[in-house]
Amino acid sequence: MLASTLMPRVPTGAPFEERGGRLRGALDLIAGRYPRFVFGGDVGHLLPVFHFHEATRAALEPSFAYLAENGYRTVDSDAVAALVRDGRHPGPRTVVLAFDDAWASLWLVVGPLLRKFGFRGVAYAIPARIADARSVRPTIDDGAVDVPAADRASNPFVTWPELRALSSSGLIDVQSHTWSHSMIFSGDVVIGRNGSALASEPILNRPRTDNGESLEFLAPDRVGFPLFQRRSRMSDGRRFYPEPEACARLEASAHEVTAAIPFAGRIKGRWETAEEQQREIEHELVAGRETLQSQVRTPVRHACLPWGVSGASTRAALQRTGVLTAFANTISGRFAVASGDHPYSLKRLNERYIFSLPGRGRRTLTFFA
Repeated sequence: MLASTLMPRVPTGAPFEERGGRLRGALDLIAGRYPRFVFGGDVGHLLPVFHFHEATRAALEPSFAYLAENGYRTVDSDAVAALVRDGRHPGPRTVVLAFDDAWASLWLVVGPLLRKFGFRGVAYAIPARIADARSVRPTIDDGAVDVPAADRASNPFVTWPELRALSSSGLIDVQSHTWSHSMIFSGDVVIGRNGSALASEPILNRPRTDNGESLEFLAPDRVGFPLFQRRSRMSDGRRFYPEPEACARLEASAHEVTAAIPFAGRIKGRWETAEEQQREIEHELVAGRETLQSQVRTPVRHACLPWGVSGASTRAALQRTGVLTAFANTISGRFAVASGDHPYSLKRLNERYIFSLPGRGRRTLTFFA
């Protein structure tokens, strides 16, 4: 089934260019955004970048095996920057393996398999979501591990000791997925109320509910909490802070008979100023970089923007803060990296397209799978 890998298919009210789904995927196909190798052609002067999220051995090992058996090697973020900024291609049969969010499976599965096949990956980590721990967990190298359960746990990400170990081993190039990977309310019209629908969404889709001073995300058990248009913190959407008392009244009414009647209309609150928006976007970039650098002790010069969403404010902040490259799936451009691409609008392909690369056992047209 063809689908874009942008904003998740949820009723967020976000602009079309920030959303995914079948229609967006079809338009991407018609617009010629997929590189030729997806359809059986050659790679040419492109550098394919493939993105992963949660991983299992059963899903990941065949991809790595295909790359190894067909003579592909992996390169890191600095190679991407050298290509787009200086025109220096890393050579034939090179790819980038990008792992978003730094889920627990990055440690449990990805690291061991990278070591087995002699590859290196790039992990875009979210430092505000990472917890400390006294020791690292057993991996698939140590025996049976319930990887899906770890990726669905209350804290489903790698720990700091695990991320440091992956970095120091050379298996992972740690870069930034912004400080908090936040979804914010960007409208004051209530479009729904919290309940089972939000509980079924990925944890990273839960919007922020704090007052801007500390991180707090909407929990599924806050039934009745009003839902508004949602956009990425890195979009051009201004954040709306609903009045806590008004939200509390709607939560309190969730168990009343009248709660069956949908609430519609605006709710009291305040909008962030342009200065606050700029400061928060810059904080996501700077705090993300500095926290990661202080923990893993390696340079963090690259970013991947959550949900592939970027706006003019973010692009300006990327420039101001000295970021070398950023993946942001804007509405135009090819899903691969090439010399001369805008360094802050780089594109990637889903991991399943690895089997479209030239080689023995090649499978093309995998976007219909």
